[in-house]
Parts: sequence; structure tokens; C-alpha cells
Amino acid sequence: MMTKVISNNYKLGKIRIVGGKWRGYKLPILNNIKLLRPTTDSMRETLFNWLSPIIKKANCLDCFSGSGALGLESLSRYANSATMLDLEYSLVNQIKQNLQKFKAMNAKVIQTDTLIWLKKQGQPFDIVFIDPPFQKNLIDKTVKLLESNGWLNTRSFIYIENSLGNNSPSIPQNWQLYRKKITGKVIYYLYIR
Repeated sequence: MMTKVISNNYKLGKIRIVGGKWRGYKLPILNNIKLLRPTTDSMRETLFNWLSPIIKKANCLDCFSGSGALGLESLSRYANSATMLDLEYSLVNQIKQNLQKFKAMNAKVIQTDTLIWLKKQGQPFDIVFIDPPFQKNLIDKTVKLLESNGWLNTRSFIYIENSLGNNSPSIPQNWQLYRKKITGKVIYYLYIR
């Protein structure tokens, strides 16, 4: 990832879309070293290979968007829609700018605390991405809210990314592990509800 310093807190980096109609495009991201850890190109390639049978026409929810890489990759691969949530205003603003470049009208970016947003009753999504800051222990709370508040279809796919050193997530009994992989210090799972 190329970086250029733009302030004390942020560097301007780039993410590359690895597949679909926007394949190869490099998009600017605000890379806050403390908060942002974009899913790598190789991990996204693996994940979207796993999701290839269902990504087209899927409605996707990215719970902790950060760079927007997972939501943008979904849209590039013809997802029906992507809803992206993040607490950090500057990151939300950068995702919106990147979406404007593609004239992506089927995306929604919301500046919010994901856990508060998920407490309300939801409309179900086909694919959900959970890739929060590792040190904040947000996965189990997110999983519980998704399951209990109507955010999932009867056969949703749920992607979870975690640090290899962290405990395994607490998964509801009605979720089945579909795929799992370790890359460096990161472990990632794909579940089917």
C-alpha cells in the first residue's frame, strides 16, 4: 500500500479493488495507523472466491467499514447493495468520496456506533462483514445483536476477521462454519446461518 502523510494522525494510502467491474482501481483511503487495518488484497481475493456463488444480487452489511474495502469489493462484484457503518467521520467521508467516483447509487454509508445501530430491529442482509478493531472485543457483541434483532436472513453468510491471538468468537448454534483460514496473525471465518 502506497502512503503519503497528510497530517499527524492520518496518512493517505491506497486500496486496490481485486475483482469485478472495478478490478484494478486504486482508491485513496485515510490510513489511521491506530484504527485502520484494511483487509489485505489476498484475504479479500480468498473471501470473495468463497462468496462468488452468492455475491451477485446480495444485500451486504459492513459493520466496521474502516477503509470501505469489503463494501466496495462487494459492489464491484455486482452485489445488489452495500450498507457501510463506521464511527470515524473522516473514514466515512473518504468512503463516500470513493463511492462518488464510481457513481455507486446502491451504497449507503452511515457514521454511527455499530453496536448502537444494531440494537434496533433490522431488515435482513444476505452477507454481513464483521471486521472490527481487534483490541476492542466487539465481535461477540456484534454477533449477538445481528442474531437477535432481525439483521440476518435464514441463510445469511457472516464473515468474521480476528487476531490470531484473540479468543474464538462465540457463535450461535444455528451458524455453521463454512470456511476458515489463517494468514499471518489474522484468522478469518465465513459462517452460514
